[in-house]
Amino acid sequence: MFDRPPPSKPVAQAADATPDGADSVERLCRLYDARLTAAGGRLSPDDARDLKTMAGLYGLDSDRPAVEVWRDLRRVIVAQTSGSAEGAAPRPAEIAVVGGDLEPLTLLVVEDDAEVAADLTELLTEAGHRVVGPFHSAAAAEAAAALHAIDGALLDINLSGATTGGELAEVLTRRWDIRVIFISGDAEAAARYAPLAEALVLKPYTGPQILAAAARLGRPG
Repeated sequence: MFDRPPPSKPVAQAADATPDGADSVERLCRLYDARLTAAGGRLSPDDARDLKTMAGLYGLDSDRPAVEVWRDLRRVIVAQTSGSAEGAAPRPAEIAVVGGDLEPLTLLVVEDDAEVAADLTELLTEAGHRVVGPFHSAAAAEAAAALHAIDGALLDINLSGATTGGELAEVLTRRWDIRVIFISGDAEAAARYAPLAEALVLKPYTGPQILAAAARLGRPG
């Protein structure tokens, strides 16, 4: 287990309109354009789940063919990175304060096990936090970080795509100063990226362990 002292005050990262943010969105566009073209408009279950999650962040109807959902989502996120009002990030819902002196946080969740991701999202949401995700791939998560104000990220280390959670953490911390908590059963892999993380929660974990780790991102020192 490794951790760091929490900062005196949580700082939400603003949605990014810098070249880094545009670059992340451009990579996501290339990825989904290519996959939809190659598969005749169909996506893998994991990619379809990420697409539905991203569409939900903007209130888009995801109960349509993937090509239609991606067409509308693509227009919104490209407009947002170009500074158009049409693509403005949605305002986070008003959430009650999370017990005691803690404030609700906007947390990026990246976990490639669908069942674990759903349970983690439910746990954080019921605790009063706003979840951006969950995503199974680093590409979708990186684009979401470029487009939304994020207080912190909960990342699995071993993701299903080419990019690991550790590599994603490097991008999140370098580009947007997003603070990271690793959630993994691979302590050796997590240790390699220890300087990037506020804490490591080993699998299998309990709900209180997750909430205690998330609290480190928002508890005054």
